[in-house]
Amino acid sequence: MAELGADRVRVHQVVWPGTHDSATNKIGVPLVTRPFAQCQSMSVYEQLSMGTRVIDVRVQEERRVCHGILATYPVDVVLDDVRRFLGETESEVLILEVRTEFGHEDPPEFDKFLVDKLGEENLIPQDEAVFHKTIAELLPRRVICVWKPRKSPAPKPGGPLWSAGYLKDNWIDTDLPETKFESNLKFLGQQPPVADRRFFYRVENTVTPKADNPVLCVWPVTKRIHGYARLFIAEAFAKGLGDKLQVFSTDFIDGDFVDACAGVTKARVDGTAA
Repeated sequence: MAELGADRVRVHQVVWPGTHDSATNKIGVPLVTRPFAQCQSMSVYEQLSMGTRVIDVRVQEERRVCHGILATYPVDVVLDDVRRFLGETESEVLILEVRTEFGHEDPPEFDKFLVDKLGEENLIPQDEAVFHKTIAELLPRRVICVWKPRKSPAPKPGGPLWSAGYLKDNWIDTDLPETKFESNLKFLGQQPPVADRRFFYRVENTVTPKADNPVLCVWPVTKRIHGYARLFIAEAFAKGLGDKLQVFSTDFIDGDFVDACAGVTKARVDGTAA
């Protein structure tokens, strides 16, 4: 965002590179349970430094990051990584999604905990006008924090946290890359263009191990679709959906994925996107 010019880039123009289950780099026991739950090999700080701008974190009742039944480090580690990144940059805005994992209870008073840990001075208040503002108009606040509890009250308009409806997706649980690829295109086509949208819409370039398949480790399964991110972007533009792509997420993010998203953002800002 800094390289493209904070005064030129509007929030709705960004194709936000995201990670799926972002804080699973140290989950489980190495070589035992970790391969079944690990979706990223880098820390959240390393992902942000590479260019990731949407972080997806699941928590349980004890404020620990988890993926299903496996728990890892306290969510404080993630929030400290975010604060460290903010301290080292000046005009990078990010989306931090925190949700209570399925099968778990909300951590007590977690909304207050998030605001205290991130610092209200860094949080962009929930306001639909944000989508058409430039990055410069948001500064010095730089975090859109979406809190998705299971039972606790949802964040309110004007408050420091954003409610679940502002980050949507159409997740399908499959280990078949063609099925996921086509489903992603179908649901993307049903969305309004980013210029008319008042929420973030996520497409996840991932597939998931299934119990009826002999391969249950994450990486051997998700790599089936991992290399097709640029093809998906090209196909979206070929089908006239390029103006609908917004949040694009992956397992095991790499620099090429970030560059692909940044390239579309630059084209939008420059007015050259097809």
